[in-house]
Amino acid sequence: MKLQEHGAPSGGLASPASSPWRRPSLTRVVLFVEKTLAIADVEVRKLRHDPTELLTRAVQPALWLLIFGEVFTRIRAIPTGGLPYLDFMAPGILAQSVLFIAIFSGIAIIWERDLGIVHKFLASPTPRTALVLGKALAAGVRGLSQAIIIYLLALVLGVRLSWNPLALLGVLVFVLLGAACFSTFSLIIACLVKTRERFMGIGQVLTMPLFFASNAIYPIAIMPTWLQAIAQANPLTYEVDGLRALMLGSGMSPGGLTLDFAVLLAVTAVLVVIGGWLYPRVAV
Repeated sequence: MKLQEHGAPSGGLASPASSPWRRPSLTRVVLFVEKTLAIADVEVRKLRHDPTELLTRAVQPALWLLIFGEVFTRIRAIPTGGLPYLDFMAPGILAQSVLFIAIFSGIAIIWERDLGIVHKFLASPTPRTALVLGKALAAGVRGLSQAIIIYLLALVLGVRLSWNPLALLGVLVFVLLGAACFSTFSLIIACLVKTRERFMGIGQVLTMPLFFASNAIYPIAIMPTWLQAIAQANPLTYEVDGLRALMLGSGMSPGGLTLDFAVLLAVTAVLVVIGGWLYPRVAV
């Protein structure tokens, strides 16, 4: 009787698809995804106005591979477990390239505030977390362009890459997650400092410690104990681990691909929630 009073069919229990309790939740999820993708689409379209940004961002990682990588491959000063140093380094440079693109993406929030765009977003019914996640996904697309460039450079330099389709798909996932993680972190910084000058200063201070306190260009085992602890807490370490396992075809990382993926996903989710909470403050 109670089910009939709430609108369930009289012939029995309501099916999951028609349940009045499940439909609103499903609708909210669908709307959230649609709005997130709409924000991501708006951000990605900005690349049409200045596609050279992606190429100029590739100059620094190219120099790392061509100069630093070639030199240290010859002197064999860093233990890499039997891998040529250039092979060991290539995934780390891809992670570095993604980090450098993502960590400065938050400055766009300050520009949007000055142009009044943030106020329009805040006046819309779009959830704040959808705004943040959409921008994070757009940063992931920028990161994918860097993956193509690094793969081409690595191929020219003779790095033995894995071309397994599943491995390539895994690389795309890790690049997207890594870019989303650090771009959301960048957005949080922008919401807190609120000025372009302070943001650029903090961004420059953070990028190198994040990069060097990871396993991007040397293994964690040769670090001092205190730096090993920092590296284990650094999300970039897990991105590099995942990329190295997938790009080089070993399929294994020190903690396992599942752990690498779980850490990046968890950190990104937490940062998106914090970013959604702080996003309205950028307009104050």
